[in-house]
Amino acid sequence: MSSGPVPPATGEFLRKARTFLELVKFEHTAFALPFAYMGMILARRTWPGWATFFWVTAAMVGARTAGMALNRLIDARIDAMNPRTSSRPSVTGAFPEAWTRWAVAGALALLLVSAAALNPLCLKLSPLALVLLTGYHYVKRFSFLCHFALGLVLALAPLGGWFGVTGRLEWQPFILSAAVLSWVAGFDIFYSLQDADFDRTHGLHSVPVRFGAARALRISAACHVATVLFLAVFAPVAGLGILYGAGVAVTGALLWTEHRLISGGNLSRINAAFFTVNGWVGIILLIFTFLDIFR
Repeated sequence: MSSGPVPPATGEFLRKARTFLELVKFEHTAFALPFAYMGMILARRTWPGWATFFWVTAAMVGARTAGMALNRLIDARIDAMNPRTSSRPSVTGAFPEAWTRWAVAGALALLLVSAAALNPLCLKLSPLALVLLTGYHYVKRFSFLCHFALGLVLALAPLGGWFGVTGRLEWQPFILSAAVLSWVAGFDIFYSLQDADFDRTHGLHSVPVRFGAARALRISAACHVATVLFLAVFAPVAGLGILYGAGVAVTGALLWTEHRLISGGNLSRINAAFFTVNGWVGIILLIFTFLDIFR
């Protein structure tokens, strides 16, 4: 039996919701979320409980949503001039700027509430997260290190998961965070190749603008070699075994595949390298880590 047509108000709300999810690329939360879960289960090498799982997830969603919504606000003028980004809802008006500001406020509120629900340490560290979530958008205006600034933001994921469980500062998850930082910086460098001419013309900074495409690809590859090394070093620190090692090997193969896809500066396959391959990195590592701990 048909449920009938969707009421106009409901239909409009659903359209705006879909537009917002497109605006913040919500599906890309999968890049960092697995690393938060890795930190969460490795902190005690056991399941921390559903309440902790919920609040870690909520904090990650709040942080990621706030970061992307802030990016759309801060870079609105730049996005409007760039042919690659000029069709974004934040530029076309499909999602009003005022609504984006409310979304930022709501996402930051979710982050703060989640941090408070986890433990006092997470709440005390939340201002640092707010500074990084806001500040990294400006780095490309003055430094080619912007890729590493983005990496630093996503590197908070395993720290948040780990500290959300333990409630105290510990050094071990910083190695995993270093792996995340170099991984993100590496793939952001080759992703920025497609904007190199635009960035150069408009006085924006990036590794491709500073060093050229060929050297940028080599720097990106070096970052990903560092990623695999950090992941390997993390194994004995976290007491992980052969299954985790297999996950690191698969990750290395994925990163190699990623660079093969764009070898020679072939930008036609950059979306496959960036979105498809990178989407699997965190998921693969989480699966193999989970199997190693709970086998």
